[in-house]
Amino acid sequence: MDKTKIRIIGAGLAGSEAAIFLAKKGYNIDLIEMRPKYQTGAHSTSYPAEFVCSNSLGSLDLLSASGLLKEEAIKLGSTLFKVAKEHSVPSGNSLSIDRFGFCTKIDAIIKSYKNINLINEKYEKIDPKIPTIIATGPLSAKELTNSIKEEFGCENFHFYDAIAPIIEKDSIDFNIAFKASRWDKGEADFINCPLNKEEYENFYNILVNAKTAPLKEFEATYFEGCMPVEVMAKRGIDTLRFGPMKPVGLFDKRIKTDFKKNQFYAVVQLRQDDKMANLYNLVGFQTNLKWGEQKKLIQSIPGLKNAVITRYGVMHANTFVNSPKILKKTLQLKKYENIFLAGQLTGVEGYCESISTGLFSAINMDRYLNNKPLIELTNETMLGALIDYITYKEHKKFQPINSNWGITKEIAGDKKKLKNKQYKNELRSKRALAIIDNLIKGDKSEISNQQN
Repeated sequence: MDKTKIRIIGAGLAGSEAAIFLAKKGYNIDLIEMRPKYQTGAHSTSYPAEFVCSNSLGSLDLLSASGLLKEEAIKLGSTLFKVAKEHSVPSGNSLSIDRFGFCTKIDAIIKSYKNINLINEKYEKIDPKIPTIIATGPLSAKELTNSIKEEFGCENFHFYDAIAPIIEKDSIDFNIAFKASRWDKGEADFINCPLNKEEYENFYNILVNAKTAPLKEFEATYFEGCMPVEVMAKRGIDTLRFGPMKPVGLFDKRIKTDFKKNQFYAVVQLRQDDKMANLYNLVGFQTNLKWGEQKKLIQSIPGLKNAVITRYGVMHANTFVNSPKILKKTLQLKKYENIFLAGQLTGVEGYCESISTGLFSAINMDRYLNNKPLIELTNETMLGALIDYITYKEHKKFQPINSNWGITKEIAGDKKKLKNKQYKNELRSKRALAIIDNLIKGDKSEISNQQN
């Protein structure tokens, strides 16, 4: 076996992170990506690491699960999170990116490495002869997923993912819309379109009666973290008012009001989607409505009567494997120790989770090829908790998961003090980062020495 050659399948977020990490280590990388020769239906460019849904990587706050996961990955040597910060757009205390600037930068980094050979072809069958990281994501080619089924005798699971529409900022009526962040925290980074009760009920009636695009191949099973807005609405007329359209903490300062009470009945928020602040996406409005229905719905929102829609929402099938049956906590396949899986194919859900598992698979691939003990992170860390969850053998019905405090190990301490959520999360975060720091300090191969 040639230990200097590594095959990485998929140049999405997980595969790009893994390829760059291992290229810095001096390995020769065959990075196989089927786009643009074979498109997915969700991607719109040929660039690696393209964001196809929201442009947000979630909170930067270390007291949040998403913020902690980012910090763990940054300490472990992530390139993609570093680039994301360089191409961030205003979004309060969250990390949101200019999609085009981000993916073109990752493309340039990958092409700057002479030891990365980018191959635009499909990878169709598992080959244990070459050390491999499979990071084909939720839109993996059927040939590969069929190969996995044949190899392991277990069915893949499926769920549908949805994308939110994007509109031009110049088409928003700012006589109605206003800029603000919830509870006026940080910069006023969101555009807000307020609705009174009558306007909301009109919007709701249009939504629940709108026609959806047909779903193909299999029945949809939705992931709660990316629920289509029309599906949420059918759970009850007020569901959206307690979800993506909640008015709590959003105030138009042009209107005198009691800031202790909700100023509006419901609010649609829009988040910046590009560096130049020309494009904004509708927060929480992932949808599978037909495009004509989307236009009618969006233009019923106060302030968006003349909205110019540059990208309509779509839905696509996501695929993930039965990780509890086939994966180790090192992200190795149980059957083939020189093959690792990463990203959403494993059942982690989200951009941060994909990047982090891509990095972790690369770290362990490097250790495997150097005959070093592989790392199994404890569930006291956020990344460790994610991997612990997707490899837990006792799942009765395995479903995708994103970072959240509920999957981490409980923390010991004064029970009364631990009732304070902020205090509890501070302890959890400090515990996790101390574990990562100690891991790096105790590792002679300098896991995170990836900054050059």
